[in-house]
Amino acid sequence: MSVPPGTDAYVAPDDRLITRPFVVVTVSAALFFMYIGTLVPLVPLFIEGPLDGGEFGLGLNAAIFATAAIFARPALGRLADRYGRRSVIVAGASLAAAGGMAMSQVDALAPLLALRALTGIGEAAVFVGAATLIADLSPRDRRAEGASYFSVAVFTGLGVGPVFSEWLLDDVRFERTFIAAGAFAIGAAAVAVFAPSRVISPDDSEPSTVDAGGHASPPVKELASSGIFKFIHPAAIGPGAVLAMGVGGLTTFFLFAPEYARDVGLSNSGTLFLLYALVSLVIRLFGAKLPERLGARRSVTIALVSMAAGLTVFAAVHEVWALWVGAALIGLGAAFNYPSLMALTVNNAGDSERASAISSFTMFFEIGSAGSGLLVGAFAQAVGKQVGFLGGVAFCLVGLFVLRTIVAPADDLAGDDAVPSSSPSMS
Repeated sequence: MSVPPGTDAYVAPDDRLITRPFVVVTVSAALFFMYIGTLVPLVPLFIEGPLDGGEFGLGLNAAIFATAAIFARPALGRLADRYGRRSVIVAGASLAAAGGMAMSQVDALAPLLALRALTGIGEAAVFVGAATLIADLSPRDRRAEGASYFSVAVFTGLGVGPVFSEWLLDDVRFERTFIAAGAFAIGAAAVAVFAPSRVISPDDSEPSTVDAGGHASPPVKELASSGIFKFIHPAAIGPGAVLAMGVGGLTTFFLFAPEYARDVGLSNSGTLFLLYALVSLVIRLFGAKLPERLGARRSVTIALVSMAAGLTVFAAVHEVWALWVGAALIGLGAAFNYPSLMALTVNNAGDSERASAISSFTMFFEIGSAGSGLLVGAFAQAVGKQVGFLGGVAFCLVGLFVLRTIVAPADDLAGDDAVPSSSPSMS
């Protein structure tokens, strides 16, 4: 495929996944999510310590970050489609870096929350731009594999960042830790400069999708010019709803495991989260091709059933061994939940609207986290933390129903590997 003169585009090979641009985007994402991971323990400690914001301040912090990211994503997707993926990544990482470093100078909750909103917008921009580039760079039949490798970079940054943050903070050194966090985001922007702005792949053409016989056909879903579909791409709604339900299960684990582990007999929950992270990372790294081989219906079913089983173990057995079993099952589920759903979304959207579709899809991370946190939290307040884990099970079961009846029904003519051409809830 030829590149029009003056077009800043990279022509992707038709059979290779790991290329130089793929590595550049992945490294940039790893650096940026080191920044996000560094802030994970830092911001709550800063709010409850020097700023004396209390638990209400912590809640505001989480809500403002998620809300800013949710409302920014539709516009970011359109910007990435119009001006290129690289520009969105560089701008987002730079905005987040400025916000992170500025946090080192605030002495009240209100300005910190304003900076957290900037961080949310920056995080959304980087994720949308980088995830879209990864999809652009992946051969059509290896997009779930590409998403798996990309998620390893994200997961590694989020896992290592908190460890680095606690070491550098040393309980009192907030200013230097905020500045160090911002430096990771600056590094991410610097690396992203070497990423392509756009990608032309042999199996896609603008604005149509090219089938195996070389014939152009319109995308299954198109972004509408009015109504809600002007902001949320229809191709993302089904997979995004399933993603949100899975995130609801994970959020339950994140919310309740720290204190529950102490109640059962562990000195802290750090080892549980380490086991969860290691299981997910090993599967995503060494089993990156599994989602493609299994198909979306089977792989996401494994994800949701595994997470539901892990949460059920927490709810049913008040023993230390059950904590390890539950954490491992949840890690297994987390490894399979995202890649196939991302591939479903991408393959069901036209090339010219890929960033908009991915932007809409990734928005369901925040929707699932915020919604489940409120609902499961209220449920656990009424019935207790151990029984509260069943709230996460309910989210997983709803996601399983939506997956198997709407998003990837059994009578799909092409089996698990194809995207339904239409559905009542998404047409």
